[in-house]
Amino acid sequence: MKSGWRVGVGLGLGSVALLGLVACSDGSANKAPKPVAEVVRTVSVAQVELRPMGGVQQASGLLVAREEIAVGPELGGYRVAALLADEGDTVRAGQALARLDDGLLQAKIAQAQASMVQARAQAKQAQAESARVEGLDGQGVLSDEQIQQRRTAAASATANADVAAANLAGLRVEAERMVLRAPVAGVVLQRNVRRGDVASPGGEAMFRLARDGMVELAAEVPEDQVDRIQPGDKVDVALASGVELEGKVRLLSRRVDDKTKLAQVRVVLPVRADLRPGGFAQARFAQAAAPVAAVPEKAIHFEAGGPQLATIDADSRIRKLPVSLGARAQGWVALRDGPPVGTRLALGGGAFVLDGDRVQVSTAAEPAAKPAAAPAAQAAGSAAGAGGQR
Repeated sequence: MKSGWRVGVGLGLGSVALLGLVACSDGSANKAPKPVAEVVRTVSVAQVELRPMGGVQQASGLLVAREEIAVGPELGGYRVAALLADEGDTVRAGQALARLDDGLLQAKIAQAQASMVQARAQAKQAQAESARVEGLDGQGVLSDEQIQQRRTAAASATANADVAAANLAGLRVEAERMVLRAPVAGVVLQRNVRRGDVASPGGEAMFRLARDGMVELAAEVPEDQVDRIQPGDKVDVALASGVELEGKVRLLSRRVDDKTKLAQVRVVLPVRADLRPGGFAQARFAQAAAPVAAVPEKAIHFEAGGPQLATIDADSRIRKLPVSLGARAQGWVALRDGPPVGTRLALGGGAFVLDGDRVQVSTAAEPAAKPAAAPAAQAAGSAAGAGGQR
């Protein structure tokens, strides 16, 4: 009896389970799959605005002499007898820098002077003989050939005297060139000669001067930013030593380096002893504020392809747009290339949305929660609840 009872109970439970499975399978077959709800992210919104942006453009370069003067010998074969200036000296125009040994030249001058005296004496004698035959032409005292010979000899002697005088003058000019002088006032930047060296015209300059001691900055600026700088603009210059100076743009180069794509901007600096050509310096060019299309810095997202903006179209969908950025000021960034003014942009959460996602603009924050009830009121409420339960 017990075993029969157990078998009957088992069959009954199995039938009930089978009916339940059939009912579940029929219900799932009749129901259609529910559509997946689109996720709408809430973002804060800004716009592309016209704002006055005054940026600071930085550039670097080398200090160079505004006008570098090379001083070298005009005569060759003479040894340097004395050096009268050294690097760093301030010299005036015409001041002696070096002197060559002129012993051999002075001997040539003495010889040329003696030759000139001799030539003048001969010219004087020939002129006297020519003067004695004046008026004797055709009178038969002397033949016309003899008269002409005396006149020719006088002219030749006079010419020889002139040649001797010119030769002497040339040697005296050379004697003056034996002293190398500064052609302009300035500072000696470099001395490339030693005492005892043999002068060689056309070789390396013996001295290099910075005219009037003026040193300026040759800043290198990208070609797309040169037009933003104008002659006369003020420039803040920082030297490698940390000293800061105020300069002024003197000229803009009309040539762009074909390799670096940089253009040179010359900045005039005050005359100072610590400005050394060849040194490094940085320049900051202040640009005037002008209304430009700008966006908040928070709206810019940097992807692998560069900076982007998450714009919001009329259907409240995200459209990613690459942009080109300009100057930055007070939390805003100027757009060189980007969407037009008035375009809506996603701020908060904009970096986490994809192109085509639907978004909604965040509303004002909900009012703060009311303060908690007093302990007495809470106790009263508890008592009332307890009474109701009873």
